[in-house]
Amino acid sequence: MSRRREVRVGALARVEGEGALRVVVADGSVESAELNIYEPPRFFEAFLRGRAYTEPPDITSRICGICPVAYQTSACNALERICGVELDRPLADLRRLMYCGEWISSHSLHIHLLHIPDFLGYPDAITLATRHRELVEQGLAMKKAGNSLLELLGGRAIHPVNVRLGGFYSVPERTEFATVTELLRRARDYAVNTARRAADFEFPELELDCELLAATDQDRYAIDKGEVHTSTGLRFTAADFTSHVREHQVPHSTALHALLDGARYLTGPLARYTLNHRLLSPIARQVAAEIGLGAECRNPYRSILVRAVEVVYAIDEALTLIDRYERPSRPAVPVEPRPGIGHGVSEAPRGLLYHRYEIDDDGIVRSATIIPPTSQNQAVMEEDLRRVVSGNLDLDDSALTAVCERAIRNYDPCISCSAHFLDVDVVRR
Repeated sequence: MSRRREVRVGALARVEGEGALRVVVADGSVESAELNIYEPPRFFEAFLRGRAYTEPPDITSRICGICPVAYQTSACNALERICGVELDRPLADLRRLMYCGEWISSHSLHIHLLHIPDFLGYPDAITLATRHRELVEQGLAMKKAGNSLLELLGGRAIHPVNVRLGGFYSVPERTEFATVTELLRRARDYAVNTARRAADFEFPELELDCELLAATDQDRYAIDKGEVHTSTGLRFTAADFTSHVREHQVPHSTALHALLDGARYLTGPLARYTLNHRLLSPIARQVAAEIGLGAECRNPYRSILVRAVEVVYAIDEALTLIDRYERPSRPAVPVEPRPGIGHGVSEAPRGLLYHRYEIDDDGIVRSATIIPPTSQNQAVMEEDLRRVVSGNLDLDDSALTAVCERAIRNYDPCISCSAHFLDVDVVRR
């Protein structure tokens, strides 16, 4: 006789966005594990059609308040490619510097306010602060440093308004970096401390058996651009992205799923580190070695360590870029429209973000495609959940729900980005 058991949770805490998780257990085995992203479709790709070629960087940045720079950068990369424009080196450095600010801010938010409570046994960051005040304060200081960089270069930390095709509307004087430089130097010490503290956490044993995908730059850790690489050695340009990555609709989610040449794959910190760790700065490599990260990392629970190392790197890279900064002779390279199709990628904190645009002779957008990292990672997250539940069927409903929620937070999903989870519904029968 089969046994049916059902667990429901109203919402998953400490993730961005809303959705549901449904796990069905039949006769002692996991029958299905589904991420039901139920936020309504947002139609950004549709209402980009008919807009001027200059508008996507501003419009797409509104997709997400946590990673707007990623959307602006991928959009600029695609559209500037169509128009045959290459940024002056100082402007390209400023774009990368601004992206560092987003990595610092986003990773610090996730690590300290959303993820550390899982490892130390607290329900939220407010409760965490009652016993580990310094961890929360240091996380907020790191986030402040990232936000200050975004405000200086972007005009504001959320949905920056100073970015345009070809560069920026205005660029700062060198003297304007003094305050943010002090914040970054202090934040770098905090970031190293965070990585060391996180190394003492207990990590469940779990290895992801899937392809890893990330951008790879020639001589530095990929952030703002790069060629697409995989863990099996496949390499292709942004223009060939959709020849390998195909989206498809699933009945239980408003977000599309994606497969790489027909197989599940993961993008994000684990993929970036595994494919690019040799390109980290010396201090970031030293910290990675000290906390026990080897040549690759496939344990999603240890993603907190990789994010901590990436914060060290992003701060170090930002300080390097500021140190060599000379005010550009012009804030932007002129970008005149021409018809064509362009593709752009960049590495959002959660993984590779792909944009494709087609514009006509008048510079009007005729079509747009945006593939965010959380959508790409959904298939792997579902398989991960299946394995986690299978290994914890002896737990009661409350404990099993907590295990599922924790497993999802490893991926720092940005659900609003992917709506083109989380109620938890576990059914046993």
